[in-house]
Amino acid sequence: REKGIPKDVDVIINAGAADTAFSGGREWLDEDIVTALRRFVWQGGGFVGIGEPSAAHFGGRFFQLADVLGVDEELGFSLSTDKYFSKEQEKHFLKEGREENFDFGEGVKNIYALSDETEIVEYSHGEVHASAHPYGKGRGIYLAGLPYSHENTRLLMRCLYYSVRKEGEMMRWFADNPLCEVHAYPETGKYAVINNSQESQSTLVYNGEGKASQICLDGCAIIWNTI
Repeated sequence: REKGIPKDVDVIINAGAADTAFSGGREWLDEDIVTALRRFVWQGGGFVGIGEPSAAHFGGRFFQLADVLGVDEELGFSLSTDKYFSKEQEKHFLKEGREENFDFGEGVKNIYALSDETEIVEYSHGEVHASAHPYGKGRGIYLAGLPYSHENTRLLMRCLYYSVRKEGEMMRWFADNPLCEVHAYPETGKYAVINNSQESQSTLVYNGEGKASQICLDGCAIIWNTI
């Protein structure tokens, strides 16, 4: 808190249930903290909130960074206010390349969008489960939950890039198969392609220079290549 946000941090993730150490609890009532985070995103940083991010009931909001996220949680105090914004976007960067439906685990109920600026990525049962919201030069991303799976690791990756408006850079070092990933070491002139499953996998790999090639890997295999 005293030192502020380090200059080499691009994205901040806040994940957890309200009133827990993971979410932050009443620490979100600290004006210095919320101001620093708003400034961070406004200047181009990313904020990814999962579950009940920045949750502390105060000032007519439950999510203290609702203005950044573009969503808030209905606690029953504003039931008389119509929730007009519910149109899910058919196409969105966070949806691309998915072979399965979203899995938010237990998720969070009663999340609603605050304005038509909120990009609703998944909406069902009368509530928002995934969304993105522009805030200055950065973006706030909301996910109702993120249980571990290969598909969700890819979703998180997309959230990170999209939150800082660098989605065009994701394909620099990239494997289109979510069971595989690329680790680049430009200072050594090498990169590794990893199969995170126990079965053989085929994936299209981008090598950092816009060149793509098809690679087949045995289960749990690592292949090293030269840039």
